[in-house]
Amino acid sequence: MLQRLQLSVLLCLAFLAGCATNEADWTAGWTPEKLYAEAKDELNNKLYEKAITLYEKLEGRAAGTQLAQQAQLEKAFAQYKNGDPVLAVATLDRFIKINPASPALDYALYLKGIVNFNEDLGMLSFISKQDLSERDQKAAKESFEAFRELVTRFPDSKYSEDARLRMRYSVNILAKSEINVARFYLNKGAYVAAINRAQAALNDYRDVPALEDALRILIECYDKLGLTQLRDDTRRVLAQSFPESSKPAVTDPKKSGSWWKLW
Repeated sequence: MLQRLQLSVLLCLAFLAGCATNEADWTAGWTPEKLYAEAKDELNNKLYEKAITLYEKLEGRAAGTQLAQQAQLEKAFAQYKNGDPVLAVATLDRFIKINPASPALDYALYLKGIVNFNEDLGMLSFISKQDLSERDQKAAKESFEAFRELVTRFPDSKYSEDARLRMRYSVNILAKSEINVARFYLNKGAYVAAINRAQAALNDYRDVPALEDALRILIECYDKLGLTQLRDDTRRVLAQSFPESSKPAVTDPKKSGSWWKLW
């Protein structure tokens, strides 16, 4: 009786294993070209998880070919559209590392920038009216770096013009984030810390609106510390750099519109 039970269990396990194997091999007879076509159809139909599965099979089956490279890039796009930016960036980083001479490297850098750019924006910021400069800037920095590498290495790429526009947008957010930190220190009476952050914004970024507030923060901090010469020198720089400004003092971002919005 016990032997029959054991045999039955073994047969069931063998059957289940066979089913699993059959399920795993459901594309076994497909050519790489068919795999790619099916994956592309799923992607176009916004069935991203199915597309990702097929692209992963294609990567293994066509390893070392341009088709496998294309599959990897399109898988990253599918992961991004499926709401998995971390996986998408990981896929792109792997592509960039193992395909340094790929003719699609400019697109990989562009897509990496796009994934992080849109991750930094996020839909909730529009719903809640949250100022993007008040959020964690890790994604914005990574987006900026990917775009900068793209335009530096591939200045004539068809993706570079759009990357430059997005870099300007990102750098505005990054600069304003520094100003928010400097303003926080200013309000707490930590004037030296506020000066350091305002100077960092001035040193790291150029030609962005937030730098006016950086100068104003410096003026107020120098005044509080009794550094009159530095205060007056900074006032002259402010007048020369922003001659048409009518801001009376360091502005509170809660009381003004969001200058970073492009639409």
